[in-house]
Amino acid sequence: MSGFVEKPEPIQVPGLVHLHTGKVRDLYRNEAGDLVMVASDRISAYDWVLPTEIPDKGRILTQLSLWWFDRLADLVPNHVISTEPPEHAPADWAGRTLVCTSLRMVPVECVARGYLTGSGLAEYNASRTVCGLALPEGLVDGSELPAPIFTPATKAEVGDHDENVSYEEVARQVGAETAAQLRQLTLAVYSRARDIARERGIVLADTKFEFGYDGDRLVLADEVLTPDSSRFWPADSWQPGRPQPSYDKQFVRDWLTSPESGWDRTGEQPPPPLPEQVVEATRAKYIEAYERLTGTSWS
Repeated sequence: MSGFVEKPEPIQVPGLVHLHTGKVRDLYRNEAGDLVMVASDRISAYDWVLPTEIPDKGRILTQLSLWWFDRLADLVPNHVISTEPPEHAPADWAGRTLVCTSLRMVPVECVARGYLTGSGLAEYNASRTVCGLALPEGLVDGSELPAPIFTPATKAEVGDHDENVSYEEVARQVGAETAAQLRQLTLAVYSRARDIARERGIVLADTKFEFGYDGDRLVLADEVLTPDSSRFWPADSWQPGRPQPSYDKQFVRDWLTSPESGWDRTGEQPPPPLPEQVVEATRAKYIEAYERLTGTSWS
């Protein structure tokens, strides 16, 4: 069992049609046919959207995505039209709203990995491959790969796992030309972002992107290079052979699986509300990632 512990009712705004409530983002369409994407403060873990929010999380994700879009614009166009909330929108939509070109989305999570961890590590330990790509012997948790790799996944519904697939399966689903473009763009964007992050003392271990078509042009969409879509590690404590400290929701995962939470991850019951100290520590991690990457103070 998984999904929303408490699924929120969509906010009704004159001139907007509600399309979808996701783990973090609420999607609307305006009268011009553009997509209006609002990042909430919701947080998910272990395929559940939790009942407790992390203050400012949606604004941090939105502002960090915009910062990255600016630094990637010469590599790939993006879907952002405006950051102004629609007329009649709630005041708290400010800073967390993107008005975007409505795209024909490619049904693939475009994952780039520069380091071995997570589901990639599990597959490597079993077969010395990741998404069918052969890797050398001797790699451990946190090892840097000889070169970044493209390891796509299917996009899951809320409450389900994304599932790793081979490049050949992507080519079968979307065509060889589109698959080749996705791989080229994913690795180019990852490599640019990895180098920028490294200059700021952060290891970009892996990340995922989404692309869609605007006419016949592939466009970078959704969020990009945030702690929700990427593994960021502090470079000064990176040490292969063990799990790395991370700029993400690790405090949430650790508490949920601790005796203190009393939650059985394998059971039928949804996870409980987060305690205030976990909320504050998680918010601080998101802010630290934003500040270290952008070089500006969060306010």
